[in-house]
Amino acid sequence: MNTFDWVTQLLYVAAAVCFVLGLHLMNSPATARRGNQVSTAGMALAIATTFALVVHAGTVTTTGWIVMIAGVLVGAGAGLYSARTVQMTAMPQLVSLFNAVGGGAAALIAVHDYVRLTGATAGLPESTTITTILDVLIGAVTFSGSIIAAGKLQGVINAAPVTFRGSRAANIAAAVVAVGGGIYMVATPSVPVMIIIILAALAFGVTMVMPIGGADMPVVISLLNAFTGTAVAMAGFVIGNWALIIAGALVGASGSILTKLMADAMNRSLRNIMIGGFGTGDSTPAVAGPGGDVRSVAADDAAIQLAYAQKVIIVPGYGLAAAQAQHQVAELAALLEERGAEVSYAIHPVAGRMPGHMNVLLAEANVPYPQLKEMEEINPEFPRADVALVIGANDVTNPAARRPGTAISGMPILDVDQAKSIIVIKRSMGHGYAGIDNELYVNPKTSMLFADAKSALTDLIASVKTLVG
Repeated sequence: MNTFDWVTQLLYVAAAVCFVLGLHLMNSPATARRGNQVSTAGMALAIATTFALVVHAGTVTTTGWIVMIAGVLVGAGAGLYSARTVQMTAMPQLVSLFNAVGGGAAALIAVHDYVRLTGATAGLPESTTITTILDVLIGAVTFSGSIIAAGKLQGVINAAPVTFRGSRAANIAAAVVAVGGGIYMVATPSVPVMIIIILAALAFGVTMVMPIGGADMPVVISLLNAFTGTAVAMAGFVIGNWALIIAGALVGASGSILTKLMADAMNRSLRNIMIGGFGTGDSTPAVAGPGGDVRSVAADDAAIQLAYAQKVIIVPGYGLAAAQAQHQVAELAALLEERGAEVSYAIHPVAGRMPGHMNVLLAEANVPYPQLKEMEEINPEFPRADVALVIGANDVTNPAARRPGTAISGMPILDVDQAKSIIVIKRSMGHGYAGIDNELYVNPKTSMLFADAKSALTDLIASVKTLVG
């Protein structure tokens, strides 16, 4: 190995170390931003090293260089623009599209290298064929599945479970063709068979995600993210780039762990989620629970409760993100703290529409990281809370999860009903994704403030300031 080779290998090691450190730093909201920066630096180093290898090899034509540079500029520009301009409500869609791009790119790398090697070599090693097949299968499924997931989240495709007569059979048939074609290719390498595998995998990605409803989208996004990482790792095996292998393996492993955590937080098995049918609250009939009257409250009365509370727990949900009210809730919290109140935020693992949605949303409003409490940490504090302020959260606060016979039975929830007083900001009495009534709303301690989250919080801020004055 000459000097250039061991220097490039050393740089790849440094990039891999950045990936590992970055992932470790993402364990905490306080260090997550630094983790992103370290991981970005590692990726920049890996890309620069790869360009240096290409230059050193001297095999790329002028046209090739133009295509590569154009791709880098267009891709980097599109990524930077979308990241800086996307609304927080559209962040899950953006993540899904990034998953699609990653999976599709990994599959194309494997296809290109396989076709090139097939034309240059009489017989390919089985290891190369197998990793190519796995890359193509996983990458194609990720590409089409992520596009469908993004469409559902954006509302372009019906967010409810979409099935048709024979949909299960079509799903199984696509899987059989894809896997069967892969087995055939191991014995008899064939580019036409690879095309059939790609088409079958693309079809399977569509038929896999279409029957999955909006309630399961956090799990689906996490699963597709794991698929993307695995496809990238397989691409690394195909082209012999172990920096890709390490990066892809980290994403695949962390995504798989996160998928399991998300499924556990919903008390649903991954198999049950992939079968689909758990909806959006639009078509599932409500399950009857304890009856009671709903008590409505005006912003001024709710403000009195908040202004004189010593301990307030804020429970954010997708309604907060949809209203883009993160800055208003941060302002209200700061105002209550000025009056001596202890304020914290209860974060359910599947609140919002993707893992970490609420954390990212509140971080944008500069909410102090120590105030963000995970479910296991915050639940024991609810009995001591003078007021629990629920903003747009539904199923994750529903006491119906504690009794059998409901769509969310056994699902771990935030113990909001244990607070001394509860204020719920919600536009209407509409159901959550699970399609059942929220028994919290008829709790005698609950007051409903019916309004858009942003306007309700603005009114609360004004009323609290009036009381202070």
